[in-house]
Amino acid sequence: MSLSNSNRKIFVLDTSVIIHNHSSIFSFEEHDVAIPITVLEELDQFKKGNDTKNFEAREFTRILDNLSMGYTLQDWIPLQREDLGNLRVIFDNDHISVDACKVFGANKADHRILNAVTWLKDRYPERQVILVSKDINLRIKAKSLEMVAEDYETGKIKNIENLSSGITEIDEVDRDIISLLYEKNELEASEIGLESPIPNHYYILKNGSSSVLAYFNPITNMVERLEKRSAHRITPRSAEQIFALHAIMNPNIKLVTIQGVAGTGKTLLALAGALEQKRFFKQVFLARPIVPLSNKDIGFLPGDIKSKLNPYMEPLFDNLKFIRNMFSEKDREWHSIQEDLENEKLLIQPLAYIRGRSLSDICFIVDEAQNLTPHEVKTIITRAGENTKIIFTGDVFQIDTPYLDAQSNGLSYLIDKIKHHPIYAHVKLVKGERSELANLANEML
Repeated sequence: MSLSNSNRKIFVLDTSVIIHNHSSIFSFEEHDVAIPITVLEELDQFKKGNDTKNFEAREFTRILDNLSMGYTLQDWIPLQREDLGNLRVIFDNDHISVDACKVFGANKADHRILNAVTWLKDRYPERQVILVSKDINLRIKAKSLEMVAEDYETGKIKNIENLSSGITEIDEVDRDIISLLYEKNELEASEIGLESPIPNHYYILKNGSSSVLAYFNPITNMVERLEKRSAHRITPRSAEQIFALHAIMNPNIKLVTIQGVAGTGKTLLALAGALEQKRFFKQVFLARPIVPLSNKDIGFLPGDIKSKLNPYMEPLFDNLKFIRNMFSEKDREWHSIQEDLENEKLLIQPLAYIRGRSLSDICFIVDEAQNLTPHEVKTIITRAGENTKIIFTGDVFQIDTPYLDAQSNGLSYLIDKIKHHPIYAHVKLVKGERSELANLANEML
């Protein structure tokens, strides 16, 4: 196959890109894509298991197998659409101008991937060859060898600073409007001066010492007044928390994202709100992705699988204990929470254990969602059946996995892409409510 068109680039993908998105090879328009054989060797090590990276590895292998029918992997294989380029696996790292293994003094997988880039540069000098990796260190090494190296940009949010807060504060609202909203509990958006309001968007309407909390209801097309409401004796302490709890407990809102730094009450509000409305669902799921400590697999931890997972699930149990301790042992709610755990009406599990399950009649809380990829978030949402509500909580600036950042994680992606939908609401929590000491750490450290 002729590759003489010098305007077409060759993008070389490393393993981190594939396990981030198994369909990433289709993201480079008319340009060609190359996969070093070292990447396939690494993916082979990931093919067994229930983690997301295992799923991504298996899916990519299936895609490659289907694409290569009738070809060898040393051919440039068409990506099966006229607007896309070709794909090839690079085997030959010999007879290259610069050997990264010698330069860096180790025969590592990363260095062999760099050698594949060099081989392509030597073989196709008229074309631009670009390494695409989510591994910052590998990109730095590539640049030290005068290679062009980029992050995988598909799905990245360009202006993370402009990510919606879900809340608008309007000063100098006519006092009569505020009084009228208290009197009638709802007003036309035009009466407040709002043009084309966003569905389920929240408002703080102020005039001096007078204020009112409201949101735009896309079903009635009215701006409705909100009051403070408790859930399982958890009472909101700020306007933002009032908005968050309203979104969590509004039956017409099926998808909620709550973003905020540590101590703002994201998980506590989500769990309290879910417990308050558990009678409407068969189960309440509370799950979080497992991000191994120091990038080690959980297998290095002692004990059986339950013992290995306990450290990761403990923050979720802490929130549940906090809610239960709002009641005395004489209260029905205290015993109800324990019974729900025993009967699996309330289920706290790692996110990997939820994969493949049907999500019908479920209130599903996904904690630490910033550690998910956009593809993982999409996979979760697409499994939602009838009468399912999904709540994602997290801090987009507190990433615990090395191949994600504030712009590329699944929570940021979701907040940016799903905005303005009538069954979706988003609230950003700003003020820490855990303690004065926790607020000091967030503000000063």
